[in-house]
Parts: sequence; C-alpha cells; structure tokens
Amino acid sequence: MSERVTLPEKTYSGYIFDLDGTLVDSMQTHYKAWRWALKNNGAPHEAFLWDEFIAHGGMAAPDIVADLNRTYGLHMPPQAVATQKRERYDYLLETEQLPIIPETMELVRTLKANGIPYAIGTGSVINGARATLRSAGVEELFPIIVTPDDVPPGRGKPEPDIFLLAAERMGIAPTECVVFEDATPGIQAALAAGMDYVRVADAPRPQED
Repeated sequence: MSERVTLPEKTYSGYIFDLDGTLVDSMQTHYKAWRWALKNNGAPHEAFLWDEFIAHGGMAAPDIVADLNRTYGLHMPPQAVATQKRERYDYLLETEQLPIIPETMELVRTLKANGIPYAIGTGSVINGARATLRSAGVEELFPIIVTPDDVPPGRGKPEPDIFLLAAERMGIAPTECVVFEDATPGIQAALAAGMDYVRVADAPRPQED
C-alpha cells in the first residue's frame, strides 16, 4: 500500500490530528453507517455517495444532515439521524477492528516519547471518537480530544474553533501548530485558525451499494 501522508520536515511546538481517515482508517465504516441511517430516513440513493461523503469529512453529523436537507430538499431531523448514524457506527465497531494509518500513528508515538504536545480535533462526538480509538487499540495515546460538543453549536469544522481550543488545551499558540487532515472542511478550519496543515490522502474508495 502506498503511503497516505508525507510528514513535514519542519518541526512544530504542537501537533493536532483529525481522527477519522487521519489517524484511524475508519472512513469506510463511517460511510456504511451513514448510508444505513440515511436510507432509514428516506434519503434518495444518490444522496451522500462516496465523493459527497468525503467532501463533508470532519463536519459534525447534525450539520451534515442539515446540509443534505438543503441540497436534496429533504426534511430529515438532523439530531435524530446523527444519533442513528452513531449507533450504527458503534454497532459496526463491535464486529471489526479498525486499522491505524501507520505514518501518522508512528508520529504520535514519537511525539509522546519526546514530550511534544499533541491533540485530536475531530468532527465526531466524544463517545464515537473514543470508540474509534478503542477499536484501533490506541485510546491510551490520546489524553486531549476536542469535539464539536466542546464548541458552540454550528462552530465545528470548517470553523476554526475546534483547532483553536485544541491549541489552548495544549498550551501552544495557534501559529506554532500544525494540523493533519484528510478533508477539505478540516483544512479550511486549520487555515482559519492560522495553522499550517498536512493533508492525508483519501481512504480507498469502497464498492458503492
């Protein structure tokens, strides 16, 4: 398998990582959960196929549902659909172990060994984030996890709030941080926060249902 990310030569005072598709290869599992929840709520088959799913990477689930309602003229309840999606994802995690992305996880272990601050800034809610890390066997590596629940409603990615709060919790100035991301909303959030970013290549495309 080809490498998903090239690590920067520059060193930073703080490192922030998106979770899904950046540290843990969970995107196909998230996709299956989304497709199930959306079908259950009357979304048409063409809504949220892989390319559209990838384009929304890092956004909070209720915001995604609201965006799909606008795009397809639907009236799905954002919070209820988000809850169904999360419950389906948790169910899928019970049946499979998620693989890590080796390059970023090796960097995390190096940072930890050298006492360099790092954090997760994710669009997942905290229970989902911990379940993802637990499935991959790396939960103990991440004491700082910032989620949409930690910022005001509607201020998740692509707004900078999640990454700014991660920097604050690390005690590092935003301009001294780098963000690792696999999705455009997360990169927009990093730029809005005044941070450098490193893009992680997309997960392999699954067979569409």
